[in-house]
Amino acid sequence: MSQHEIYLGNPNLKKANTPIEFSEENIVEFLKCKEDPVYFARNYIKIVSLDEGLVPFNMYDFQEKLIKNFHESRFNICKMPRQTGKSTTCVSYLLHYAVFNDNVNVAILANKASTARDLLGRLQLAYENLPRWMQQGIISWNKGSLELENGSKISANSTSSSAVRGGSYNVIFLDEFAFIPNHIADDFFASVYPTITSGQSTKVIIVSTPRGMNHFYRMWRESEKGKSDYVPTEVHWSEVPGRDEAWKEQTIANTSEQQFKIEFECEFLGSVNTLINAAKLKNLVFEDPINRNAGLDIYEAPIPEHNYMITVDVARGLGNDYSAFIVFDITNFPYKVVAKYRNNEIKPMLFPNIIHDVAKGYNESFILVEVNDIGDQVASILQYDLEYDNLLMASMRGRNGQIVGQGFSGKKCQLGVRTTSAVKKLGCSNLKTMLEDDKILVSDYDIISELTTFAQKHNSFEAEEGCNDDLAMCLVIFAWVVAQDYFKEMTDNDVRKRLYEEQKNQIEQDMAPFGFIADGLDDSSFIDADGDTWHTDEYGDRSYMWDYR
Repeated sequence: MSQHEIYLGNPNLKKANTPIEFSEENIVEFLKCKEDPVYFARNYIKIVSLDEGLVPFNMYDFQEKLIKNFHESRFNICKMPRQTGKSTTCVSYLLHYAVFNDNVNVAILANKASTARDLLGRLQLAYENLPRWMQQGIISWNKGSLELENGSKISANSTSSSAVRGGSYNVIFLDEFAFIPNHIADDFFASVYPTITSGQSTKVIIVSTPRGMNHFYRMWRESEKGKSDYVPTEVHWSEVPGRDEAWKEQTIANTSEQQFKIEFECEFLGSVNTLINAAKLKNLVFEDPINRNAGLDIYEAPIPEHNYMITVDVARGLGNDYSAFIVFDITNFPYKVVAKYRNNEIKPMLFPNIIHDVAKGYNESFILVEVNDIGDQVASILQYDLEYDNLLMASMRGRNGQIVGQGFSGKKCQLGVRTTSAVKKLGCSNLKTMLEDDKILVSDYDIISELTTFAQKHNSFEAEEGCNDDLAMCLVIFAWVVAQDYFKEMTDNDVRKRLYEEQKNQIEQDMAPFGFIADGLDDSSFIDADGDTWHTDEYGDRSYMWDYR
């Protein structure tokens, strides 16, 4: 090939408008490849091996199945372990689609722009090693995009609401979609949905290793239940040749069992060191709300004569954090989440009206607002402008910290609760016990999702980087207030006492066949099933639930 026929001095790339003579054999092969992307990948895709350099792509059975599914179905979602060649498999199909279809647009999107460009680089490498008679001429070729003379274009970007805005795409490939923050994923689908549905043949390919119960988990579960058009494909680590029980044991020894379960067993476990243990998180199941409107999800309509409480976490409405609240039915024990609100655009000036309307609907609910920042503004509007009667307040009471009440006066009184380190510590401790013992019933997807990334950081708990904990903090505030004397009077329900008695009774039942052994503990302390000692004698009417030593 002469110099003027190659693209920018690259002898492996054919310039646009370069004439090519096809042999009869070439034509037969071209048609075979066009009709069968598996045949194309198996015979013409080359990859770089660390040990052997450039080698043919010898596909495993599950990789061939993936390409076949991509070809035959418009919407695909794949749950796959690490190091299974999923990126190479997807890139092979995308290259086939662009080469053998005219005037198509393909978007490669990943959690990071650099990752997306790396995937495009793999595609470009495979393209360079195609026979020249199979190549389309190059119009443009760079690190972020390429254009072929058949009119097909491929671009690489990070997954965001603006990544494909304004364009019309035939194939959208989302790599490691579970690692996209929830708010970005939500904005992305809100933005690209018109793009996806604008054509009759548009394809969406979602491939990821799980990362907690986030948006990927929701889409996967909906596909499994047949509630969406996505075809689910799951690959087990044992489908990769050479991976057996010995490999599993070695991998666990080099990492951890939990990491193996997430990255290779593809279990939807939460982050490491989450407040709620992994076994409990795994068993939490989300349900569809009976009504959904502008951020408000309702799971149970108000019941006459039932008592409700709303805990509120306020954001600035700038798009990162969410203003949120949770409605609890506190009539009976265990308590139940019956509604939740979550919106990252609502302004603090408008938020009180939504809280007020929902609270009125749920039988004049008690409201407790977190007032660390602009939450004080929300509480003030509820109290003074909307004149809501059942707004809970808090005041400082010496060593007992903040004490909750309603409509009282005194020094350092405030319209809500300040989430101090002491409040958060106690709330987290109480929440852990109540959720793991099924004393708070949760079936909301967003709440469960936040709990899977609500993990220990230094001496506290907060959301992992890129995640949110606004709803989780509503739970923490509720778990703190249920131990308050005012809550006990309001509901005639002493949560601390009930949990203590239940746990004590369980220990007695477990030990009954063996008889009791004097352990030196009096009635005001006990040892739980894990061997930890809990003391309950020193608190009396204090608001703390228990002290762990």
